[in-house]
Amino acid sequence: MAKRDYYEVLGVSKSATKDEIKKAYRKLAMQYHPDRNPDDKTAEEKFKEAAEAYEVLHDDDKRAKYDRFGHSGLKGGQDFHGFNNVNDIFSHFSDIFGGAFGGGGSSIFDDFFGSGSSSRGRKRTQGTPGSDLRITLKLTLEEIASGTTKKVKIKRYEKCSTCNGTGAKDPSAFRDCSVCGGTGEVRQVSRSVFGQFVNISPCQNCGGTGKIIADRCTSCGGEGRKQTDSMLKISVPAGVHNNSYMTMRGEGNAGKNGGPAGDVIVIFQELPHEYFVRDGDDIIYELFLSFPEAVLGTEVEVPTLTGRAKLKIESGTQPGKFLKMREKGIQHLNSHGSGDQLVKINIHVPKKVNQKEKELLKELEKLPNIRVT
Repeated sequence: MAKRDYYEVLGVSKSATKDEIKKAYRKLAMQYHPDRNPDDKTAEEKFKEAAEAYEVLHDDDKRAKYDRFGHSGLKGGQDFHGFNNVNDIFSHFSDIFGGAFGGGGSSIFDDFFGSGSSSRGRKRTQGTPGSDLRITLKLTLEEIASGTTKKVKIKRYEKCSTCNGTGAKDPSAFRDCSVCGGTGEVRQVSRSVFGQFVNISPCQNCGGTGKIIADRCTSCGGEGRKQTDSMLKISVPAGVHNNSYMTMRGEGNAGKNGGPAGDVIVIFQELPHEYFVRDGDDIIYELFLSFPEAVLGTEVEVPTLTGRAKLKIESGTQPGKFLKMREKGIQHLNSHGSGDQLVKINIHVPKKVNQKEKELLKELEKLPNIRVT
């Protein structure tokens, strides 16, 4: 079964901070903790899934690899720990779980029983985040084999240079939001038989900033961004696969009124090759020999991803055999070394022969080493 996206598992955005990731993990750990869900296999799997996601996203190096290459970027090496059971999770994250659900000391779960700090009084200091952009980048096998750098032209929103992204004509053009009174929050009180509940949500009028623009920037109309054509430089690592993707953080659309920019998601598309078929990091080339060449042996010149190279054919080489040209294939993604070029031997059978060729072939057919018995 395919793994879910780690950001989706934790319910956070791709721009989430470490604190936001940790907070999301705490919430899921509380919800699906085995002590709260005895004999519930589904809850146990979700508990392990959340731990796996947290293990990757709270680590800067692992997160960077995951953002660029997805789950495939964590395979192999020591980039990913993985968990076999719940005890393995507790052992690996002992500094986080502490004494929760047994044992001494404080833990992340204390926050949910009154000791956590309140989030009241906080307001957003930035505008609306920008959206992501998706690009399909077509690559040849030669480019994939050793990596390449591409420049592509994209249309995106960029921060307005006139107002520096604020959307205001000048710094004095802001005033407190009349709906939330400058707090950036709107509170709604409801009563029930269980008591009074206060629901706090970001103010929709000001976007949670507590400020609105009284005098808008004339260049961007108050959005803090303008759409323009831009050149984007994409560094493609060697060994990427068809339909794999890479995330370029902060290269997407600029946010409104100073909001953080979205990402550019580059999806790689492998172009068909004139000579080669890809098999993982190996490439396969079909070589056609004449019957005498296969019987007597010869030296031929074959194409490779870096030019042409000589290949020795031993006498008596059978059709269907693969000859290996070591490390003439595609460089491994995120590791040293390359795949091989595999040359498949085929015998060329002419569709037409002249009278003299027919006579010679009939003579050959009479020889004991040529005739099939």
